[in-house]
Amino acid sequence: MFAVCGVVLSLLGSWHLAKEQAAADDGSSLLMVTVPAPNTVVAGSKFTFPVVATGGVQPCSWHLTEGRLPPGLKLHSHTGVISGVPATPGEYHFTVAVTDSSVPPRSAQLAVTITVTAGLIIDWKQYPEVNGSILSGSVVVSNQTGHSIDLTVIVVAVNSIGRATALGYQHFVMPAQQAEQVIPFGSGPGPETYVVHADAIGHRKSNPYIFRAHKQTSDSIQITEF
Repeated sequence: MFAVCGVVLSLLGSWHLAKEQAAADDGSSLLMVTVPAPNTVVAGSKFTFPVVATGGVQPCSWHLTEGRLPPGLKLHSHTGVISGVPATPGEYHFTVAVTDSSVPPRSAQLAVTITVTAGLIIDWKQYPEVNGSILSGSVVVSNQTGHSIDLTVIVVAVNSIGRATALGYQHFVMPAQQAEQVIPFGSGPGPETYVVHADAIGHRKSNPYIFRAHKQTSDSIQITEF
């Protein structure tokens, strides 16, 4: 009787093992990686991007196999969550891989792109030009942060020996709903050859991140008159 029970228990154990193996081999348990949309974030903003594993056996571990994350972001190896505050605008391509706890372990990977856009943009509205002895123009500043920012705009003319002369300066709070602000500038820095630099620097009261944007003339500009 005991021998029969032993045989029955052994058969039951083998049946359960075979059932578990069949479930593991079932296509529905195939390990796959999915990501949410959208995958675009403004530099300086908090960002959470969960990379999710479906199928397979938990727990899973995560790592990068190719490319790199935007500076300021981190992939958490036990959760698959990418989070942080991205610092540098650009388009970042990388591959995320996951390994599950099945025996033998399964793995899967997915190519991902995260685009980090600039929170602050400065560009020429009227390209700098000389009228007599005056070097003038205008810039347009765009606030893409979705928040009000304390903004400083400085425009300078830098001569051939590196001396800078201010052409324009403004400091103001740019509301979130105001997409663009045009800022004129102009001054007479004296006869010389100049490169014009325009800089915008801004910050939010609730965020220590500093938004920066820069523009400069592609060619030197010459003033010949006093």
